[in-house]
Amino acid sequence: MIWAGVAIALVGALGYALGAALQQFEAVRDGATLALVRRPRWLIGGVIGFAGASLHAVALSVAPLVVVQPVSVATLVFAVPLAATLHGRRPRRAEIAGSIAVAVGLLGLMLLVPAHNVTPVLSDGGALALIGCVALVAAVTFTAARLLRGPLKALLMSVGAGAVTATVSTFVRVVGGGLHGDLGRLVHWFTLAIPVLLVCAIVLLQKSYAVGYFGIAYAGVQVVDPLTSVAAGALLLGESLPTGPDKVVPALLAAALLIAGTVTLGRLAPDHSKPAVVRGEPGPREEPVSAVTPEAA
Repeated sequence: MIWAGVAIALVGALGYALGAALQQFEAVRDGATLALVRRPRWLIGGVIGFAGASLHAVALSVAPLVVVQPVSVATLVFAVPLAATLHGRRPRRAEIAGSIAVAVGLLGLMLLVPAHNVTPVLSDGGALALIGCVALVAAVTFTAARLLRGPLKALLMSVGAGAVTATVSTFVRVVGGGLHGDLGRLVHWFTLAIPVLLVCAIVLLQKSYAVGYFGIAYAGVQVVDPLTSVAAGALLLGESLPTGPDKVVPALLAAALLIAGTVTLGRLAPDHSKPAVVRGEPGPREEPVSAVTPEAA
């Protein structure tokens, strides 16, 4: 069942990546406002992303958080080129290299986590503590982001958004993994919390995408989401973490790759030019370009 969960998660992650790229294209143009719901491309991206998220939820019902969450990271190598194509340009070498480095680094870290498919159990107190901690992280990061511009603004916002999406995954894992064919177990406040948290995650994601640095925003979410999920799985659901000195060196190498890839993506200029030239539609909001000019591929 674990490998089935991995396969389902991979298909879902590809859909999520495409949906995110489509929605970011529109969020850059209009900002994270209600005007987005009138954009067919944004709505299509939402449908595709929702389908991907639904498959992710199915995967979480049959496999542990520490197995399913890393799979979504691999789609970073697809999401960044997709976004570049939508903006009418070829992916830059730095974008491809940075996204691969982030994906490989995080996958390396996640593969060090032993996989044991235990039935997830979360107490009401643990659930409320998780929501409270994540709400605090989101509030702090988005408040601090108001004082910043460029890639740091996008990165901080993506940290808050990634923490909330990880909370959604954690609750889905608890609800889906604890069913065991008994639909009566859906009657719980955890089930009601999932759509509320999901709406919050969508809003925060659109705000991070609207800054214009899709690579850094998407990478930030893909890093924070699985790391937060693994921490929640270990601390709250009883899922295991790696032990032993033989894991330290590979973990350090993987972390170095992850950091290098994130820094590379953060040095790239935002995608603002393409949406501005669409006839009859408003251009993007002005946003300062990164101090380092990326090289064309």
